Amino acid sequence: MARAPQQQPRTVMEVDWPFFGELCRGLALKVWRDYEPDLVVGVAKAGVIPAAVVATILRRDFASVALTRRHEGAAPALVSRPTLSPKGRRVLLVDETCDSGDTMRLAASVMREEGAKEVRTAVSFRTADYKPDYWALQTPDFIVLPWDRWVIENGELVVRPDYAAALAAAGSAGAAAHRRAGSERAGAGERAVASEAKSAAGGARARAPGAGEPPSRKAAAPAKQPGKGGGGKR
Repeated sequence: MARAPQQQPRTVMEVDWPFFGELCRGLALKVWRDYEPDLVVGVAKAGVIPAAVVATILRRDFASVALTRRHEGAAPALVSRPTLSPKGRRVLLVDETCDSGDTMRLAASVMREEGAKEVRTAVSFRTADYKPDYWALQTPDFIVLPWDRWVIENGELVVRPDYAAALAAAGSAGAAAHRRAGSERAGAGERAVASEAKSAAGGARARAPGAGEPPSRKAAAPAKQPGKGGGGKR
């Protein structure tokens, strides 16, 4: 769940859809190299978005589990159990951010109660001390997500109130600095994903039959041009 802005102005990271896609690809690659989940479970509501993308990339079953906080500062509570049974399956729990980790710990406890064989956790943004098994990006920033930035109030589309408050607290100068920082982070994210993809591709080649065999010398030898000697001067 997204965090409410603190009293002191802080840096805000506005995430757009292309950057979000890069983060999901990077997160999926990190999981793929270390873990083979049978089921990817998104923590509703916001966690189902990255979870669905990661599940699609990994080509695994997708489900959701709903938890909520009744009010700011309250402990998370279970709303509904997973939409697919995790019994006997390796589960990857996915949320968009984590601070205290209370929501993720409760969701993991529910998975184990339901008979999950193994449970690991992943988030798009690690924003505080809680350390999930996998995360795409670590940042202390207040995160403005692309899928819930705009909400309907009184029949009109408006910026979500806590997002608007965080952006206002950051101020115009802070917003300009954020845009520069956001561009740098997006570039860093793309480079990280490219590096992960290169490593993953290398690993896949290493596992492929015949990997590491030297190429044929005959195939590598250049063909002579008609009518020219092999070593004569031009």
